[in-house]
Amino acid sequence: MFDFSGMDMRAPDAATHGEIRHALVSNIVTLLGRDPATATRRDWFYALAYYLRGRLSAARVETWRRNFESGVKWNYYLSMELLPGKLLRTCLTSQGLTESCREALAGCGVDLEELWAIEAEPALGNGGLGRLAACLLESMAALGFAGLGYCIRYEYGMFRQEIENGEQVEHPENWLKQINPWEFPRPDFTYPVSFNGRVTQVTNWKGELDVYWSETDTVNAMAYDMPVIGADAQTTGMMRLWSAKATSDFNFAWFNRGDYVEAVEEKAQSETLSRVLYPNDSISIGRELRLKQEFFLVSASLQDILHRHQRRGMEIERLADHVAIQLNDTHPVLAIAELMRQLVDVHRLGWDIAWEITTATFAFTNHTLLSEALELWPVPLMEKLLPRHLQIVYEINARFLRDVMHRNPGDNALLRRMSIIDEDGCKSVRMAHLAIVGSHRVNGVSHTHTAIMRQTLFRDFDRLWPDRIISLTNGISQRRWLADANPALQALIGSRLGAGWFQDFDRLRELEPYAQDAAFRSEFADVKSANKQRIARFLGERQGIVVDPSSLFDMHVKRIHEYKRQLLNLLQVIGRYNRIRAGADAVARTVIFAGKAAPGYVMAKRIIHLINRVADIVNNDPKTRDLLKIVFVPNYGVQVAELLVSAGDLSEQISTAGTEASGTGNMKLALNGALSIATEDGANTEIRDAVGHDNIWMFGHSFDELQALRRRGYDPVAIYRGNAEIRQSLDMIASGYFSHDERALFKPVVASLLEDGDPFMVLADYDAYVVAQASVDEAWREREIWTTKAILNVSRMSPFSMDRLVRQYAQSVWNATPVPPAA
Repeated sequence: MFDFSGMDMRAPDAATHGEIRHALVSNIVTLLGRDPATATRRDWFYALAYYLRGRLSAARVETWRRNFESGVKWNYYLSMELLPGKLLRTCLTSQGLTESCREALAGCGVDLEELWAIEAEPALGNGGLGRLAACLLESMAALGFAGLGYCIRYEYGMFRQEIENGEQVEHPENWLKQINPWEFPRPDFTYPVSFNGRVTQVTNWKGELDVYWSETDTVNAMAYDMPVIGADAQTTGMMRLWSAKATSDFNFAWFNRGDYVEAVEEKAQSETLSRVLYPNDSISIGRELRLKQEFFLVSASLQDILHRHQRRGMEIERLADHVAIQLNDTHPVLAIAELMRQLVDVHRLGWDIAWEITTATFAFTNHTLLSEALELWPVPLMEKLLPRHLQIVYEINARFLRDVMHRNPGDNALLRRMSIIDEDGCKSVRMAHLAIVGSHRVNGVSHTHTAIMRQTLFRDFDRLWPDRIISLTNGISQRRWLADANPALQALIGSRLGAGWFQDFDRLRELEPYAQDAAFRSEFADVKSANKQRIARFLGERQGIVVDPSSLFDMHVKRIHEYKRQLLNLLQVIGRYNRIRAGADAVARTVIFAGKAAPGYVMAKRIIHLINRVADIVNNDPKTRDLLKIVFVPNYGVQVAELLVSAGDLSEQISTAGTEASGTGNMKLALNGALSIATEDGANTEIRDAVGHDNIWMFGHSFDELQALRRRGYDPVAIYRGNAEIRQSLDMIASGYFSHDERALFKPVVASLLEDGDPFMVLADYDAYVVAQASVDEAWREREIWTTKAILNVSRMSPFSMDRLVRQYAQSVWNATPVPPAA
């Protein structure tokens, strides 16, 4: 066999624009089969992407070679969502090729600016969970940690959101309808994933119990690899996406009988597994598909991990010494039962040894404080789809509860609370409990979130294992959310801090003295103004809305959910509208909402509808339209987020205290110079402590205060009756002021506050929110002071870099060391 070990597989140094031009023309002819003279803009995009992919591939091969040769621990990240965003700009920036490629394309008569919009954004997630996963993988690659991310290669994403007559309308988001130039199909990495069947137990000749899961329905998981772009041309990671393939393409027996539909039915059903992100789980067939997707992800990923481990000549008993697996929320937690099945049934290890390996291998990140968001899988459904895994879960639970009983004899209530099996009503498997029991480390994603986890959801587990639950505050990638989203600001900072600051991001703190430099403040304001003008053009071209770039851009951009309280913001906006109509002095504001509501979440979709109806009235009222505009930007994703965060002046982080785990939008906006108005929720308090209490507006009840208010008997109707501004705004909504064609349209929104108890305490925090907003207005009038605060926010955001979080995971959870690139 030929020895490749001496070959240098590193990506070449930055090429000249002439060399790049030659490579692009070659790609047009040899890869795309087109004549350069008649090639379309899409052809040139593919030619450029393939050129860059080749450089990334060389870097990835060299990276993996270093990692394998060094013998370091591999860190695997399992997530049902991954949102890497578009890769073209990121790749050009990281490799320092933007201007060279621009010149090369210009020599072919092509403008690089025309190619950005051609690239499809990978629709592999819905919100913060997927974006966090992508940021983490990027930082792992940038810092030199051996790692790999796993997800499903969904053909259709969450959905493409359009607004029709003010309402959210979901359309299929088929991001793969065009060729994805970044991916590599890997048919040689295909693994069988089984469902259904039956379990038999046989005592072998040694007197040992053999367990067989047989007569199953099987689907193949085929790998597609995409690059994870690190900090430069020499650091590249990888994400592996699984696509469902039928075990057989065609049933000739059915075909020969003339049943042509049935002949391909099995293939169609099998491949449905990777068709859609998050099927509607409000119906039984959707719920079953969701469970099958979760197991499909973990089964294929674990087979791949074990295959790689053994191919390197490692003993299966030493798996935890060489492998760390991070479970991103409860979706991939079935991996615990699947690894136990692999170790006990396939590799013939004893239960105790297998369990020790399993718990030492897995760690779990919890992302929610809402009990209804913690996954529960009905026992009958799991028994049908995964009968062997249910047996394993029962065995894990029995052994765990025996230990709890021995430590707390006679406390049956404690056993019921901690059991992995929920016995109330329909028997269900508590996936969060399985995750805690089967992991050696569990982390919350902010100090506030972790403290509340310990007090509430996982109090009993924290008492049992005081050191298992730790706090690791989320972070963001400065490469995506500063370099890509706001290159002008990155360049401005670099003009003062000099070379190397971006790689050593803690140096961002050195920017702080420039907040007192009038010349720097002026340049900083110019960058912000240019970004706002860009957004104004975007809104005008895309939605036909005219906004004033000199107005305060107030950003509320995140998934639409009642706990995130877009409704609180909207009520405040209606109050502001009424005050302006009454003649009150006001600063000009543009209030920008963006986010998707889950298709089955009726109230969230109704709130979107209400936002757009209010916008229609406010934006066209001659008394207010010069001082107040409301915009809802549809189809919020990574690309839209990059545009919005760079232009924000004010960041709305107003979730009900005790509901948001961390939030990362707060970090993205602050890093780009937006000031925050925020509750004591998620990472907001840590941002406050970092940027300074004078450079953020905190308001509202704390988690403990809300708990006390609920115990005393919270009465939103009393607030409504006693607060004239709230009463006026709610009466306008209920009476049809914003829905003249259907006056009762939004009565359910008002009813959720007054009749259903206002579960997210919107009215409880309203007065404090209005007071904070008035303080925001006053600060905006003093523009130099505002800019000073914005610069201080930027300069103090380095603690929220994803690089910091990855280093903490490596030290506190994975026990991993990085491998620096060769000199």
